[in-house]
Amino acid sequence: MKLRYVVAIVGFLTATLIYGQDKQITLEEIWSGAFRTEGMQALHSMKNGKQYSVLNYDRQSGTSSIDIYEYKTLEKIKTLVSSSDIAEIQGFFDYTFSDDETKVILTTNEVPVYRRSRLGEYYVYDLESGRIIKVSDQLVQEPTFSPDGRKIAYGFENNLYIKDLESGLVTQITQDGEKNKIINGITDWVYEEEFSFVRAFDWNNASNQIAFIRFDETDVPEFSMDVYGSGLYQTQQVFKYPKAGEKNSEVSLHLYDLQTGKLTELKVDKAYQDFYIPRIKWTKDANVLSAQYMNRHQNELDLWMINTKTRTSDLVLAERDKAYVDVTFNLTFLKDNSFIWTSEKDGYDHIYHYDNDGKLISQVTNGQWEVTDYYGFNEKTKTIYYQSTENGSINRDVYAIDLNGKNKTRLSMREGTNSASFSADFTYFINTHSSSTSPPEYTLHNAKNGTLVKSIKDNDRLAQKIGDYVTSNKEFSTINVNGNDLNMWMIKPANFDKNKEYPLFMYQYSGPGSQQVANRWNGANDYWYQMLAQQGYIVVCIDGRGTGYKGADFKKVTQNELGKLEVEDQIEAANKLGSLPYIDASRIGIWGWSYGGFMSSNALFKGNDVFKMAIAVAPVTSWRFYDTIYTERYMTTPEENPSGYDDNSPINHVDKLKGDFLLIHGTGDDNVHVQNTMRMVEALIQADKQFEWMIYPDKNHGIYGGNTRLHLYKKMTNFIHRTLGDKIEENKTQEKETSKIKG
Repeated sequence: MKLRYVVAIVGFLTATLIYGQDKQITLEEIWSGAFRTEGMQALHSMKNGKQYSVLNYDRQSGTSSIDIYEYKTLEKIKTLVSSSDIAEIQGFFDYTFSDDETKVILTTNEVPVYRRSRLGEYYVYDLESGRIIKVSDQLVQEPTFSPDGRKIAYGFENNLYIKDLESGLVTQITQDGEKNKIINGITDWVYEEEFSFVRAFDWNNASNQIAFIRFDETDVPEFSMDVYGSGLYQTQQVFKYPKAGEKNSEVSLHLYDLQTGKLTELKVDKAYQDFYIPRIKWTKDANVLSAQYMNRHQNELDLWMINTKTRTSDLVLAERDKAYVDVTFNLTFLKDNSFIWTSEKDGYDHIYHYDNDGKLISQVTNGQWEVTDYYGFNEKTKTIYYQSTENGSINRDVYAIDLNGKNKTRLSMREGTNSASFSADFTYFINTHSSSTSPPEYTLHNAKNGTLVKSIKDNDRLAQKIGDYVTSNKEFSTINVNGNDLNMWMIKPANFDKNKEYPLFMYQYSGPGSQQVANRWNGANDYWYQMLAQQGYIVVCIDGRGTGYKGADFKKVTQNELGKLEVEDQIEAANKLGSLPYIDASRIGIWGWSYGGFMSSNALFKGNDVFKMAIAVAPVTSWRFYDTIYTERYMTTPEENPSGYDDNSPINHVDKLKGDFLLIHGTGDDNVHVQNTMRMVEALIQADKQFEWMIYPDKNHGIYGGNTRLHLYKKMTNFIHRTLGDKIEENKTQEKETSKIKG
């Protein structure tokens, strides 16, 4: 689609909001994928900077291929590899190139472990010789090429291995790995979940050293979950899970030297107690490793440079914050070993440039807005590319700026959510754009000034399809609550009549640094909200205090009291909205998932004179039940802050329940344990409070699989109708009678 057609399509979408829509969205369509968008799968920029690769799948033949396209023309140049040409495999669904792009790891089978971790079957395909090598006969984790492409390292049963791709020789470099005791090079549960990474090992650029983190979780308390399955007897999943205030894994940093075969521990020149190592990364110097050390409170983050040859260490940067320091993946080393770093130290998340000794060279970006993604650095032109909220906190745009902070250029042109994937030489970038009225579109741009080169892929068919349905605009605004202008969206029925009263259904997540009010295309829940709106509800979402992208003070104001100010904001917002002439203040409901379920429970209990009903899915009901890294980041420990933990946990406010309450959880939730719901249920029973609940056997935090999501949303929809929809049918009857009279 050419961009000159964009205005026409947006106009078409707007027009169809008024004319010609008659189809009703159904839950069956939402959860069968009827509104799924098309994208570009496994996009990779080739090192020549002129071409990119994508993963294509032929449903008819069941084959997959890596295809190469020219940036300039967007035409397919060749198929690099196809599963139809490899007898050893049926197909693959992901790939990773070696640095020189002569080899590629093909992912043929994976089994999920936790949210991010996978056990998989992998093959290395040599693009020059056509040779195929199976990484291991076992299911392994995180196979990673050495920079020279001659070896591959991976994790298996808590130990690290190296495979020589030329000789086939496999070397086991750690020996002490043991389930629920010692893990080498792969993160434990809480690091994976809260520091967002699985591979805890890294090759140096000379391919002769591997640094890795070792986790000793021997003394971490165990958590067990019954797995009911389909057998006569249930089984148990037992794993180490440190709840707030409990013992964490003891972490240490280690080095394996491939030339000597020696394994040694790396230490820094500071005695840390009860600490984390959330990131390691080699610098451009093959003998200098960077490591980030963080205290348990997470308000102190130290960046160390460790010389593995001399065994010396230098503290080059020390971040401090009265609340907490965010850990990111943005650390980037330049050719001179100076580095790029992002920080909130001036009150907003911005980009900084430091020399190799940690001396500040310059603050590259500044202003009362946030850098939301860092894309890379062009050494040739000394240009940094990033994404930010400069065009409003609900929008995202792509920018270029010189390393010295000058010559800032906005590269994305359309309002909404823009993200970029740059070519290896930063000549081009592929921009992904969407907004509340425009589905995702992929376009090619010149990285120098953002000029459009060509459209790559759009979702025009989906846009036209949605035009056949009864839908409403998502109206963005702000609402002043407790002295703050909070971002809000609202969806009204398409036949909205300001002289009528409608029930209000509120959605929120509200977790620290999160955002739900964003100018982007629909997710599955948005179609559900559209369905509810056409059934007679007004649906609203408000990002209260503690959410993100409006500065550190706004985000960190909830420190030590999670669930206090956030709940006050939702209650007061409901009060304000309930005073509008077209909202029935006696029929206001709220729902949320995970942190949002914690919030909706609290809102119903504490705001029992405001909310008529609430739905809580997989909620935290007491922060004492949740993990160390997340909870203590915002609350310190239960021993240090008992009132913060207890005063705002919904489990302690069940006696206030007056309205209708639906509680939902999966028994296989390794993240927010079903223990939270079971303890809530017992508290409600002992308080003699009636409620409804639904348990999904063996389902994890996402509660999906087979017919599960459809069943879940039918359950919630029916509950909404019973508790908030009592006057909707009456209004429909009146509308029919009015139509007959007019007829």
